[in-house]
Amino acid sequence: EVFGLHENADITKDQQETNYFCDTVLDTEAQSGGGGGGAGGDEDEMLDALCGDILSRVPFEFDREKMFKKYPIRFDESMNTVLAQETIRYNALIAAIRTSLASLRKALQGLVVMSADLDGVLSALKTNKVPLLWSKKSYPSLKPLGGYITDLIARLHFLQKWIDTVQPAMFWMPGFFFVHAFMTGGMQNFARKYTLPVDTLNFEHRMMEKEEYEVAPDDGIYVYGLFCEAGRWNKETKELDESEPKSLFGGMPTMWFYPKEMPAPNLDWKEETRDAAGNLKIEGVYISPVYNTSARRGTLSTTGHSTNFVCPIVIPCFKKPQSHWIKRGTALLMQLDD
Repeated sequence: EVFGLHENADITKDQQETNYFCDTVLDTEAQSGGGGGGAGGDEDEMLDALCGDILSRVPFEFDREKMFKKYPIRFDESMNTVLAQETIRYNALIAAIRTSLASLRKALQGLVVMSADLDGVLSALKTNKVPLLWSKKSYPSLKPLGGYITDLIARLHFLQKWIDTVQPAMFWMPGFFFVHAFMTGGMQNFARKYTLPVDTLNFEHRMMEKEEYEVAPDDGIYVYGLFCEAGRWNKETKELDESEPKSLFGGMPTMWFYPKEMPAPNLDWKEETRDAAGNLKIEGVYISPVYNTSARRGTLSTTGHSTNFVCPIVIPCFKKPQSHWIKRGTALLMQLDD
């Protein structure tokens, strides 16, 4: 309470310490190589079965030639370009996963040499972690191996459904490999429709009443799938509210990203101000950062975007000033760690 943190912060701290301890034990066990005797054959069979299970679940690369026939690159529809770029990135990741697992199965059978890359994949599979060979081609993620594969399959299903049917009325925001390109595509459509310079546009964020919409808005984009850490969306009062006890994350509502000619939200710290009665002045909104993962840190990529920070989103809050939520560490996340 002294630092402005919620009581749930103790749970987060304990979880981090436990995860660190378990990761250390798993790494130590993997490096030690386990026991002797005939256990090696059983372990190889288990790893081979794991490789086979992942290969059976992860689909093959997207058929981009077929996709371009249905969604050609057009000046008036930037989302076709976004879809094309997403399939390139996901195809590279799928190829890395399928190729490495197929080679690892051969190496376990003694048909090919166990290279350093394959040994890294082997060690990661033993400890339920995402191999570094995949991470180099992957989107940011802190999930363990099982959760990562499940998340990847959901992302591929989202894109495949888009390709097989029609452009969705609502977009699963965490499903995009490079979400900055998706948001830029939404603004480009608006800018080209109304002949406006795209660099003067920013999104106005509107929290929607319903969870699902079957028809896309005339302008802007509907997005869903974000999580709130150190806070929650109160459906009754329609504002940001305190987290429920022992509930670390809360789902955010469907949002309408509506392009407008206006400056970008300011994320700089603002000093607390008080009225004549000494009460804190409430701005009525909290400008929340959005991150790809709960690590909340990243590096500046060659595109000029952070590898973790996505964008600021303006959330209504009428009871507390922005400084309260900043001290809480409230932020939106694209994905959880499980």
